[in-house]
Amino acid sequence: MSKKENEQPEEQEDIKDQNTPGQETGETETTNPVEVVAKYEALVKELNEKYLRLYAEFDNFRRRTQKEKADLIKYGGEEIILTILPVVDDMERALAHHKDAKDHKPLQEGLDLILQKIQKTLTSKGVQPMEPKGEAFDPELHDAITNIPATSEDMKGKVAEVVEKGYTLNGKVIRHAKVVVAN
Repeated sequence: MSKKENEQPEEQEDIKDQNTPGQETGETETTNPVEVVAKYEALVKELNEKYLRLYAEFDNFRRRTQKEKADLIKYGGEEIILTILPVVDDMERALAHHKDAKDHKPLQEGLDLILQKIQKTLTSKGVQPMEPKGEAFDPELHDAITNIPATSEDMKGKVAEVVEKGYTLNGKVIRHAKVVVAN
């Protein structure tokens, strides 16, 4: 035989060794069915343990977020309450001093200051009062309590009187204004 013929079979054997089906990198092929079953049982056991750990982590996450959500609902107003408590203290002091006072003018001034403090606190938290008197009636902003006859043609369909102020919180209506509408 020639040299060419001798080299060809060696190359074919190398190709056969590289393409052996079922062979994984770094491992030798096992033909024993018991070993194959044991190998797959170990893999199933490992994957099952991973699944159980992941499920437990998810369950813990779910419980933690439920608790956080419940706490947020329960204590969500804490900040606004803490900002209003000094106003309550001022009101209690004003009422305590009123019992001894014979002149009501200082009481009126004290109550005016407390009201201003409350309004300032609410404004700092994004609460704004609505001033709908003279505006066109809008059912998205106002609750009509009653209708009265319009005093002039241009007052028809407009708010004639505000019975109870409405408020917005950062642009969202949190309390509709109760109004009397002119027709």
